[in-house]
Amino acid sequence: MANARRSKNPAGEQQPPAVAGDPARPALEYSIAELARAARTTVRNIRAYQDRGLIPPPERRGRIGVYNEGHLSRLRIIGQLLARGYTLSSIGELLEAWERGSDLNGLFGLESAVSSPWTDEVPRDYSLAELVEMFGGHFDLRWLVKAADLQILVPEGARFRAQSPRMIQAGAELVKAGIPLDEMLDVVAQLRANVEQAADRMVQLVEHYLFDRYGKALPPPQDAPELGRIIWRLRPLVEMAVHAEVARAMELAATRHLGDRLAAILDRLSQPGRKAAKRAGTA
Repeated sequence: MANARRSKNPAGEQQPPAVAGDPARPALEYSIAELARAARTTVRNIRAYQDRGLIPPPERRGRIGVYNEGHLSRLRIIGQLLARGYTLSSIGELLEAWERGSDLNGLFGLESAVSSPWTDEVPRDYSLAELVEMFGGHFDLRWLVKAADLQILVPEGARFRAQSPRMIQAGAELVKAGIPLDEMLDVVAQLRANVEQAADRMVQLVEHYLFDRYGKALPPPQDAPELGRIIWRLRPLVEMAVHAEVARAMELAATRHLGDRLAAILDRLSQPGRKAAKRAGTA
């Protein structure tokens, strides 16, 4: 259901405030099942939160309820507070206090900047038959175990959900070229550990220089929008730095491992020419 339109509200129902996010990123809409998946909760929980007034009802389009990014932001905040030991009653009181301050928009904008996906990829579900076809018939069922452990292909009933369809497509092309997927997954696991360590350090810098001044408390409502805008500006800068380092590392590795092979091939190709030149010189 996700699309590039801000949802309208002709019925006048209460909606979460619009999230001040990345202006270049299209707004998203969700069915209740899609919203539950994005927020890592359940449809039952969402309905319970609505009954308690913790999240507003969806926009109604006929018999369909349509949720937006404001709902997702609020669900994520609720989830974070529950993980920190808050009860649903205390969460309701906290949200009511912010609503009385008339600036929940800043809080949701900040949450969106922090927690929104850092990719424009849309998750995709695959059947086993689709995976076998993509991999040219060379799909070993044992690979699914390793892919599931890495959360690359997550079983959902009879299908498998991929958060990054591009990774699945790349893996399929490399398997067709003769590289076993299980060995590629070993590399992904090693890469992930290194990337997670670097990402953790980067976020610690953001936390130290932007958030430590507030202690453990929420930033004041007047500061939340600017913090959100700063984080949105940091996102592309971090991505560019990561991509540049990956490109540098791949260039070094390719030169180190393949450069000698390429030189040897070129040397063999040039040998007939050298022999012909030598014969011509001795004639």
